[in-house]
Amino acid sequence: MRKRGIVTGVVGASVVTVAALRGMLRRFEIKESSMAPALESGDWIVARRRVGDIGRGDIVVFDDPADTGMSLIKRVVGLGGETVSIESGQVVINGALLADPWASGITPTDGSWFVPEGHVWVLGDNRIESRSDGRTIGPIPVNAVGWQAIARYWPTSRAGSLA
Repeated sequence: MRKRGIVTGVVGASVVTVAALRGMLRRFEIKESSMAPALESGDWIVARRRVGDIGRGDIVVFDDPADTGMSLIKRVVGLGGETVSIESGQVVINGALLADPWASGITPTDGSWFVPEGHVWVLGDNRIESRSDGRTIGPIPVNAVGWQAIARYWPTSRAGSLA
């Protein structure tokens, strides 16, 4: 049984290595707390190159539109064709309160944003600490979203799927 576990581990590591070498996977270090508690400063994640549709709740990585040279990691909250509003600290989509299990605390800054087709609207989970999200940068073109977070691998005590 132990031999099977070792073989499975080696095969799994080989698949991840090949995918990384082919540009399908990339690792990112989390350097701030805008996605806490899901992602903490010091966490390392693996993301896969984004292909296909993006869904509400997906954690995505994209280049900072302010051209800082940094990548931003946020959660998709609004989809193309929707109106996202923040009312009294709560997120509302097309007039309906969003079931928002990811949020850590209230969402400051009341306002309303229309998400054009082909775009998504993102927020950090730690809404009070989150900067450079939909409230300040507006909708993000889907084609600007290069990566989708799939797993945390460090620290090992918090390792696991993010999907």
